[in-house]
Amino acid sequence: MRYVFVLGTGRCGSTLVHDVLARHPDVGFVSNVDDRLAFLGSRGRWNGAIYARTPERLTRKGRLRFAPSEGYRILAREVSPAVVAPVRDLIAEDATPWLAERFRRFFEDRAGAQGANVFLHKFTGWPRAGFIHRALPHARFIHVVRDGRAVASSLLQMPWWGGYAGPGSWGWGPLPEPFEAEWQASRGSFVVLAGLEWKLLIDAFDRAKAALPADRWLNVRYEDVVADPRGSFGSILEFAGLPWAEHFDRRFTSHVFRTDRTDAFRRDLSVRDVDLLERSLGGYLHRLGYLEELPDRGEASA
Repeated sequence: MRYVFVLGTGRCGSTLVHDVLARHPDVGFVSNVDDRLAFLGSRGRWNGAIYARTPERLTRKGRLRFAPSEGYRILAREVSPAVVAPVRDLIAEDATPWLAERFRRFFEDRAGAQGANVFLHKFTGWPRAGFIHRALPHARFIHVVRDGRAVASSLLQMPWWGGYAGPGSWGWGPLPEPFEAEWQASRGSFVVLAGLEWKLLIDAFDRAKAALPADRWLNVRYEDVVADPRGSFGSILEFAGLPWAEHFDRRFTSHVFRTDRTDAFRRDLSVRDVDLLERSLGGYLHRLGYLEELPDRGEASA
């Protein structure tokens, strides 16, 4: 049994990668039914068969659907709230024996019940990769990266985003001193704060990646996935140890990969807001290939 975790900051395209991978006949996963109806105790035995037969229009967000889930309700009940909403990233030292055992048993029970070669799960927000690696030492990680300007713009439009309560109450812990100074200098700009959240998480992903064996981590840019879906998923399947199966190809071919949201932040934000984000995120965006040149002034380097 192989465990593959799709990770991302949130609003980054990780759901797209997760949902498409879950179409593979050799993949098991936690579904939203498992999450909401845990009393059934099915361990998701029929998830793959149900998902394979569910029309794609009935699996999309924003409606009653059947789809893979991050499973935070069931994880909080059967493992611990610590895994669901930590105020900081979970590292290897957080995997105390009792917690690591509960986490490992949660996934082993479902993997065994579903009988798939690869068990897939997604986490957004903190990477939690150090903790997961300690509990499941052979796990692999796919980090879905998206342009921080697009992520910030999307966060601002989410009704659940906690940034409007300020960094003292948003759930990510206190801002590092340079980020706090930047927040204050922006006169409390929520656009800047959304960008700081992205930087905070990207830093956590960089630390998590550095602490793992190099062959356990794959970075995938959302923009590359939608521009070249077949090439991108070819690399993802190879990394996960999955063949390009005929059944997967049929579902993959029917999936519509939209490119119209890659730069929607330019329509959704003002010119001033985009400028603020580029000054704040410039070094990060440049390093990740989203800006060819650094802003002339006021940018925070990576």
